[in-house]
Amino acid sequence: MAINRLIDAALNRAGEGVRTLEDIARFLLDDAKTSGELKHLRHSLRSIAASIWPSDQTIWTRDTAGDVGTRIHTPSEQSRSTITDVAAAATRRGTEALRSLEEIAKLDHPAAATGIESLRYQLYDFGAFVERRLGSRVSQWRLCLLLTESTCVLPWRDVLTAAIEGGVECVQVREKDMDAATLLERSRAVVGICQLAGVPVIINDRLDIALAAGAAGVHLGQSDLPVADARKQCGRQLIIGLSTHGVTEAAAAVEMGVDYVGIGPIYKTPTKPSLPGAGLIRITETLPIIGRMPHLAIGGVTPENAGDVIVAGVRGLAVGAAICGSDDPAATAAACLTPQMAAQR
Repeated sequence: MAINRLIDAALNRAGEGVRTLEDIARFLLDDAKTSGELKHLRHSLRSIAASIWPSDQTIWTRDTAGDVGTRIHTPSEQSRSTITDVAAAATRRGTEALRSLEEIAKLDHPAAATGIESLRYQLYDFGAFVERRLGSRVSQWRLCLLLTESTCVLPWRDVLTAAIEGGVECVQVREKDMDAATLLERSRAVVGICQLAGVPVIINDRLDIALAAGAAGVHLGQSDLPVADARKQCGRQLIIGLSTHGVTEAAAAVEMGVDYVGIGPIYKTPTKPSLPGAGLIRITETLPIIGRMPHLAIGGVTPENAGDVIVAGVRGLAVGAAICGSDDPAATAAACLTPQMAAQR
């Protein structure tokens, strides 16, 4: 009877853990594929369990009131800071329960134990995938300034402070031709200015500079340091964004667990002369792939075309030359935001 109580409780815990991940994938990530696979895993477990532990041998031994474990609590059980913490806890709950079931099954049903072991390994992978999808510490920025001194009409400091006044919510330091020492000095200066305004700073390409400058994150290109290697060096200390140029790269970015994606180039831009502007179709093709992941449309975005980009479904814009090359960066930044504000009404 005691073993039947253990089996009943472990089955319930496993199902609860899997179902929590399934609901996160379904309702928060809009990921039908992962939600369906988790549902299949949950039903597979029930099928294996029914074949070796009939419910009339387990459910009738349930004794919630008499379960000493219901009165044992730890502080961490009652605390979740983010939805990622919820997913991580669900994965632990599910996999630990599956391990209990696997060990009990080994007593009399070794073949079933192997099947449960396989489900446990699958759940490890599903949990890691969902956590990567959720792992972003990024709220959706509406407007990111791509700050490049050579494109600035005004001194770069004036451009930066004016753009922040105009509503920029994130700044990316994009200086392809600076040596490391100069770039570090510039990045630290930008971080210092932005910290006063509560605006995060992202460093283009250079993970080492981002770490040394105390920046919030790094933005990588397809030919830069791979995301997996960047994570090994910085963990979750830094936000990691990745440029994507189509659905294949966008899908890969999701799998990699980046914090946000750059979608582009939307229009032809001198900063990416080898890439043609893909047009609004790039947005409509990419957004279903990335679901609710934070993103920035990039490439030739201006106040004049920002409305079209927003109508296509984008929630965030990355703007460089239009703001940096303006003699009134605050007004230009505000003009880029106007279509978004209208869309929210």
